[in-house]
Amino acid sequence: MTPQELIELERSEDIVTELDISHLTIEDDTPVDNFQSEVQQRLLVEPLYSAQAVPAPFLAAANVGVFYRIKGDPIVPDVFLSLGVQRPDDFAERRDRSYFVWEFGKVPEVCIEIVSNQEGNELSLGAKARQAGKLLTQKDTYAQIGVSYYVVFDPLQQIQGDREMNGAVLRVWTLESGRYRELTPAAGITAIGQFVWLETVNLGLMLWEGEFEEAVTRLWLRWCDQNGQPIPTGAEGQARERQRAEAERQRAERLAAKLRSLGVDPDAV
Repeated sequence: MTPQELIELERSEDIVTELDISHLTIEDDTPVDNFQSEVQQRLLVEPLYSAQAVPAPFLAAANVGVFYRIKGDPIVPDVFLSLGVQRPDDFAERRDRSYFVWEFGKVPEVCIEIVSNQEGNELSLGAKARQAGKLLTQKDTYAQIGVSYYVVFDPLQQIQGDREMNGAVLRVWTLESGRYRELTPAAGITAIGQFVWLETVNLGLMLWEGEFEEAVTRLWLRWCDQNGQPIPTGAEGQARERQRAEAERQRAERLAAKLRSLGVDPDAV
């Protein structure tokens, strides 16, 4: 091809250099979550960054649309984790404000749904979804687009009648050959301290009871290490560091007192 032909080719209107996303709704400013879900989402996102729980770069977010096709609505996980990617430095462009799979080059590894009502379509279609003509549950969609781990947390027991939850508070599935296989035991996870390990992201998810942001004990879903220890929040990490520093100070004071009792000046040692 001659240089002139290359120039003409570059000018051709048939060449698509950037996908047109002007028709997609990426921000609708609609408040949809209750207090339980909103705080829970924060507890699942913040510790990953403050504790550097997974190698950078990674992207964890709550209530951000995952656009997996150029036409149609996105799917909006309550929380997702995507490894090996990071947010753009500048949010001025629309393509940098949501998770467009074709921009990041991959789907998230983990998508978590926190059940807040019976119309979320996590595992079965609700009446509103059926009336709207929807055919796929969220679980079906996540499997279809290739999300490695799908998590359903039902803290208020909103969908316990669903045959897949069957009394469990937490269930986790992993993708194998295009279909989800459950990682959690047949009875699901129901007890505080129980956790399930997500091998390819090197993190676990556990049921935890305690205080987060206020002096009220509640049931929470948390990331954990392979020993079932919760990944600490920033505040928890700072509190542990203060406790460590205080213990070190007390140890030094005891040693100094012991030296003085032996007639040794600790400042001269």
